[in-house]
Amino acid sequence: VQLQASGGGLVQAGGSLRLSCAASGRTFSSYAVGWFRQVPGKEREFVAVISRSGRTTSYADSVKGRFTISRDSGKNSVILQVNSLKPEDTATYYCAAKVYIDGYNDPSQYDYWGQGTQVTVSS
Repeated sequence: VQLQASGGGLVQAGGSLRLSCAASGRTFSSYAVGWFRQVPGKEREFVAVISRSGRTTSYADSVKGRFTISRDSGKNSVILQVNSLKPEDTATYYCAAKVYIDGYNDPSQYDYWGQGTQVTVSS
C-alpha cells in the first residue's frame, strides 16, 4: 500500500490543521494507521493510532484532548485533526500503516510510511 500525507502548513499558536493520509493500492481498512512526528536531531515520536475497525484509538499524552484521529472510509484515508496547536508541535508529521495495532507506538513495527508533511506553529 502507498501512503500520501498532506495538510501541513504554517499556523499561529492556537490554530488548527487537518492532516490527511491517503492510501492507494489496498483498502486502508486492512491496516491500523499511526501518525508520528519528528524534528531534526530527535527520534520519531508517536502521536496517534487508529485500529482497522476504527473503534480503537490511542494518543500520546502530549496531544490528548487536542488531536483527533479518524477514518474517512469513503476516501480511503485517515484524518488527524490537530487543534490548539503549540510551537512544540512543530515537526514533520508522518503516517504509517501496519496490519495489527500491537506495538503501535514503536515506529519500527510499521510496514508502510508516507513521505511526511511539515507542520510549523509560530508563537
